[in-house]
Amino acid sequence: MTIHISASSKDIADTVLLPGDPLRARAIANEYLTEVQCYNQVRNMLGFTGWYKGKRVSIQGTGMGIPSLLIYTNELIDLGARRLLRVGTCGAYQAHLHIGDIILAMSASTDNSINKQIFDHMDYAPGASFPLLYRAYQNALEKKMKVHVGNILSSDLFYQQDARWKLWAEYQVLGVEMESSALYTLAAKKNIEALSILKVSDSLINGEQAHADDRQSHFHDMADLALSLC
Repeated sequence: MTIHISASSKDIADTVLLPGDPLRARAIANEYLTEVQCYNQVRNMLGFTGWYKGKRVSIQGTGMGIPSLLIYTNELIDLGARRLLRVGTCGAYQAHLHIGDIILAMSASTDNSINKQIFDHMDYAPGASFPLLYRAYQNALEKKMKVHVGNILSSDLFYQQDARWKLWAEYQVLGVEMESSALYTLAAKKNIEALSILKVSDSLINGEQAHADDRQSHFHDMADLALSLC
């Protein structure tokens, strides 16, 4: 048991899916897993473990932003997790990306300062675990998903006050979310596998937006792709 997760190591599978929204965690568990047990309700940040096609899988909500994600991922690793798969949404920075497309985050830039603190103001380039990235890309093609691979931005700001995003877009950053940079950095330090699978929910290019209900419960193909890696 840890401070924020009321579970023992036997409750946590080697592979953990990490949606930000705890209600999405519950929706994925209910739809995909059998023999589901809820191992965590602390602060209503729900966590579940069950079985998917004969393999044991956990699903843990992480909240929004790098500080929240780091709390739960550090504690999950302490409890024995060895493969962390973020399943979340992102905003598109490129015109060829559309609502519902899947992005596999090969690397994650950030405007967050945590890596600057860790590396004494030097730059560190956090990246996905290549075996997971490669398998996810191959599986996505087999499932005929519209998938893109590249760099994304993990930003501390959900509501941008200026057009600074255009600079990231100019350097071919695909889209923006709030967690992956820290996930990849922690995974490297702890020598575990990590990958972010992101579904485009809105576009900064044309203003398209998915409905809030879609963000919570209708993004099942990214969960299906993540579960194919277990």
